[in-house]
Amino acid sequence: MGDVVTAGAASWWKSHKPSKRRIIQVYSALLYNAHVRGFAEGKIFTGKSKVLCTPGLNCYSCPGAVFSCPLGSIQNALGSLNKNIGFYVFGVILLYGMLLGRTVCGWLCPAGLLQELIYRIPAPKIKKNRITRALSRLKYVILAFFAVILPVWYGMVRGVPVPAFCKYICPVGTIEAAFGLLPANPTWRSMLGSVFTCKAVILAAVILACVFCYRAFCRFLCPLGAIYGMFNRLSVAGVRVDEERCNSCGACIKDCKMDVRRVGDSECIQCGQCAASCRQNAIGFSMGKMHVIRKVSAAAAVLLLIFMLVWANFIEAPKVGYEGNALHGSDEGKVLSDFTAVCIDGSTFDLEDTKGKVVFINLWATYCGPCVTELPLFVSLYHEHKDDVTMLAVHANLTTEDVAEYIAAKGWDIPVAVDDENETIFGIVNGSQALPQTIVLNREGEVIYNEVGSVSEETLETLYEKAR
Repeated sequence: MGDVVTAGAASWWKSHKPSKRRIIQVYSALLYNAHVRGFAEGKIFTGKSKVLCTPGLNCYSCPGAVFSCPLGSIQNALGSLNKNIGFYVFGVILLYGMLLGRTVCGWLCPAGLLQELIYRIPAPKIKKNRITRALSRLKYVILAFFAVILPVWYGMVRGVPVPAFCKYICPVGTIEAAFGLLPANPTWRSMLGSVFTCKAVILAAVILACVFCYRAFCRFLCPLGAIYGMFNRLSVAGVRVDEERCNSCGACIKDCKMDVRRVGDSECIQCGQCAASCRQNAIGFSMGKMHVIRKVSAAAAVLLLIFMLVWANFIEAPKVGYEGNALHGSDEGKVLSDFTAVCIDGSTFDLEDTKGKVVFINLWATYCGPCVTELPLFVSLYHEHKDDVTMLAVHANLTTEDVAEYIAAKGWDIPVAVDDENETIFGIVNGSQALPQTIVLNREGEVIYNEVGSVSEETLETLYEKAR
């Protein structure tokens, strides 16, 4: 009886064990989102690794993300071309493209993994056809308009870098960032507006499409896939066809679920599943025979994942408080360490002198669209309660234009300071790289609110009443 059970278990595992590609996909998703405690705490990871870009699509604002999204970084770099050129971002994308091409899509993208899992839901499936092949060109239009033209236009004409694809379309950002952060931050729901509603509708449509159509987002909408597709024929890694063995039967193209016309073209995600359809054994992965390197790389990858999980959750993340004692800190109920800031109008803001008043500290930047949108609300609150409120808007250390000139053009007259090169103020308040961020202190100097995200006029009034 025991032998039968063992044989049955072995048979089940043989038919259900994950492929190497699936293991690498899961590994990549875990590595990109190693800050697992972020989902429980509802906070965005702001460690040093955030300056690095992942190969695959993974939202910067996902609470688990320990790296930046390459697509968002490209848009921000394009939006800042009038001030600086993002050589690093463009160089990294070029490197990923030349080395991997759309191998990133097939092996290293969490969004691709999620789409493939959704596709496994039992339902009638739409096979590729002329319509899907025509729709596959849509992602190039989206790349040109939402990921290039709009960010450049916003940056050049309006002076504010806006990652338009991320802001108006990206379903990955909606599911990873919005739905990843909202459960632990229910008060943010009051800030959701029409843009979020539109993105939620897009997300629902994409999920539904992925049930019936294999990798619908990847095939029709993803600008990052469009970029990598341009490198497919040049990339070092990828699926290759032995022309001497190939008899041009077309089985590989017929069985492929993507809209490919030939193995390795711009629509090919280099998954390698076409090799199973080839009776001539003419298809293989170009780096598949490097056994020693593969074993060493696998061991290094496991060690890297373990390191990132430990570092992101237990070493880098717990940065609460500036002085490290029981009284001082940036958490609610604690007292911020004292600091002095020289404002751009020449005045001085000394936190120690604000006792007895309600204090609002807003972290912002001229290149942050939501920051620029909400700052007039702080100006209005400041004038309405000027005798009872002290306010300081702290611009991030990174500046893409003259902040004093920008403030003057907007007509904002609240105290504004630019943080120093050591990010002293950001360090004291546990400032995030994701802006805006608002910190509110009561009359005793205790923190009653310290959150990342936009605030509404009603939220500011509520916080003022709470701090009195």
